[in-house]
Amino acid sequence: MTHAHDAVVLELTGFVAELGLANGALNLVTRDMLRAVNAALDEVSANNEVRCLIVHGGQARAFCAGSDIKEFARLRHDASEHKILFEDMVLRTLARIAVPTIAAIDGPALGGGLEIALACDLRVCRKGVALGLTESRLGGLAGNGAVRLTRLIGPARAKELLFTGETISTDKALSWGLVNIVVEDGSALESARRLAATIAKRGPLSNRLAKELVDAAQDIPMDAALSMSTVSQQRIFDSTDVHEGVAAFFAKREPAFIGR
Repeated sequence: MTHAHDAVVLELTGFVAELGLANGALNLVTRDMLRAVNAALDEVSANNEVRCLIVHGGQARAFCAGSDIKEFARLRHDASEHKILFEDMVLRTLARIAVPTIAAIDGPALGGGLEIALACDLRVCRKGVALGLTESRLGGLAGNGAVRLTRLIGPARAKELLFTGETISTDKALSWGLVNIVVEDGSALESARRLAATIAKRGPLSNRLAKELVDAAQDIPMDAALSMSTVSQQRIFDSTDVHEGVAAFFAKREPAFIGR
């Protein structure tokens, strides 16, 4: 199943959804693209069949090369609209979506493009592509990206990238934990598809609850997180999926999970 929005293409194959950016050769961030991405994310959230989401750069040269500077200049006196669309709607919606998400980065991910990737759970990157929060070169600020980057790689390394606006090599990005996988042969998208296929075979309820726990563990005290984990464990023990998983193990067959 394929749904085409302005500036994005949403495809569903089995249990895996793919959101391909399609906004010109560089996939620049514009208001129209942000609205299209937000609409596509709403579709994914409403579809109970989806177990994993891949975000990729489609046929463009870049995953996303950041904001359209010409449009940004026109929006200077109405910057609140850009902030609401990009940070409060798209990035938060992407980060909070219930299923695991993967950014497949086959071209440069700069500025807002890297912020999109940072809002995903996992990042698969083709070797040699440019990665960076480059906003400071224009006197701008990657506000959402600064927060997510700090949690991912720590304050000192985040400050280095933010203060200099420089790009980082894929090897360094891997060693810092900025990306999960660097692909030397083939495309990041194909590697992400293999990873998504593995994720989609696992218990969907298990993965949703695991994502909730990991995300919550960064925000709440340890005791509260452990209490939350107890509740989540009970949900798993009471679920149909865990009984199916055990039965499939003893029957030496693949489990048929239903997500509850």
